[in-house]
Amino acid sequence: QVQLVESGGGLVQPGGSLRLSCAASGSIFSINVMGWYRQAPGKQRELVATVTSGGSTVYAVSMKERFTISRDNAKNTVYLQMNSLKPEDTAVYYCNALIRRVGAATGIYYWGQGTQVTVSS
Repeated sequence: QVQLVESGGGLVQPGGSLRLSCAASGSIFSINVMGWYRQAPGKQRELVATVTSGGSTVYAVSMKERFTISRDNAKNTVYLQMNSLKPEDTAVYYCNALIRRVGAATGIYYWGQGTQVTVSS
């Protein structure tokens, strides 16, 4: 069994910062790409950023200047540092990872349960 557990969400004022964490646990052989997605009320889930095991990153254009994704391969953990937050960043943020389990031939994508980020004064 593999689990992704997110933490770090909450309520923050406009212009503030938050750091999200997502830890993968279980019978893991390897993790390729890890990333963050978000879904605002009434909208589709959208990409925020991804990072490979080698450190290559991809960002949504609208978030590249304010958000930074990073990961600790030894801890199977991915982070999202969010700065200069805006009300439109309010959403549920989901962790996603391509994980190959021990004994499996290939990896599959797993999702976390989501963590709420609310930007409001």
